Amino acid sequence: MSTGTETRPTWVEGADGSPYDVDNLPYGVFAVDEEEPRVGVRIGDQVLDVAPVAAAEMLDVHDVFNQPSLNALMALGPSAWASVRTWLTRLLTEAPERDVVEPHLRPVDEVRMLLPFEVADYVDFYCSIQHATNVGRMFRPDGDALLPNWRHLPIGYHGRAGTIVVSGTDVVRPTGQRKGEAGPAYGPSTRLDIEAELGFVVGTPSDLGSTVATSAFADHVFGVTVVNDWSARDLQAWEYVPLGPFLGKSFATSVSAWVTPLAALEGARVPLPGQEPPPLPYLRVDEPAGYDVAVEVLLNGEVVSRPPYAAMYWSPAQMLAHLSSNGASLRTGDLFASGTISGDEREQRGSFLELSWGGQEPFGNGRTFLEDGDEVILRSTAPGTLGGRIALGEVRGTILPARP
Repeated sequence: MSTGTETRPTWVEGADGSPYDVDNLPYGVFAVDEEEPRVGVRIGDQVLDVAPVAAAEMLDVHDVFNQPSLNALMALGPSAWASVRTWLTRLLTEAPERDVVEPHLRPVDEVRMLLPFEVADYVDFYCSIQHATNVGRMFRPDGDALLPNWRHLPIGYHGRAGTIVVSGTDVVRPTGQRKGEAGPAYGPSTRLDIEAELGFVVGTPSDLGSTVATSAFADHVFGVTVVNDWSARDLQAWEYVPLGPFLGKSFATSVSAWVTPLAALEGARVPLPGQEPPPLPYLRVDEPAGYDVAVEVLLNGEVVSRPPYAAMYWSPAQMLAHLSSNGASLRTGDLFASGTISGDEREQRGSFLELSWGGQEPFGNGRTFLEDGDEVILRSTAPGTLGGRIALGEVRGTILPARP
């Protein structure tokens, strides 16, 4: 599939060679003052208001840009995604288009970014072998770090779509039940954590009862977003046996305001680090199936971790194939996330649980878990098709005290 980036430089000032050059062009939803929200595309430090340009050029699908979410655009499917991307690239690189387009560029710091898509279902996976091994060693010090099924399928659970929020939304410290010295206790979480992840957004749905092959990944997935799956570790530890995560994970999940098209990550594809034993046939992939995405975790402005997505054991194509392998249908707006991204080194761990080794080994400025007032920012970049690096947006959130 063409990415639409085989062109001359953009005419947008400051965008050429930036992390938001024409080989990126992420989609979002923005609003200005009292105007209705609609679809925008980022180029440099500007947001292109696509709807009026599409209408002026009588684009067949112009109505999808005058919507408060990306869902109508995502539902069009991969052929339309490619055509729109090629059209946008032409608008932003060919000089004769400048007079038409430039009046509809708005500085990104002058618009309000909203949740970019209506979330249908949310699945969170557990696909980093380093993260799973670290957690296993902490929780099962006398047993095997990995459970017997871990190398045979991408482990996941259903999350809560209604508590997915856009970057910049404050996160209220959750209250819940946890294990106490004399029995269960109830109150604000004392071990509030982050999980640095990537999320994959489904555009093309599938029928109930059908399955999606790993080779069909790009036919269904519209794009990628950065995810912080906030976690209350004390609530999670008490409740997750025997059915898995629940209230310790469902209070808030933050996503970037921008969805990077899957086509923009063609230059970031890398082989998986190796899977042993070989997965069952329905999970086998054609390489390269991984993505070289670099993540930064900032706590109150200080970089405390740099997790590498290229180290992930299970690929997103395998996640999607397994998710649908029982005949579960896909819907436009489904989000599935990778689970915590962690590397081999301590400074590559994607959660505070790992960075502090369960609260026993403080990191940074003597920290273990999140305190009220803390701000966490996740940033991600990847190689672009033009030779530089593209930015996948950021996820920002500040912790507020628990409500009475």
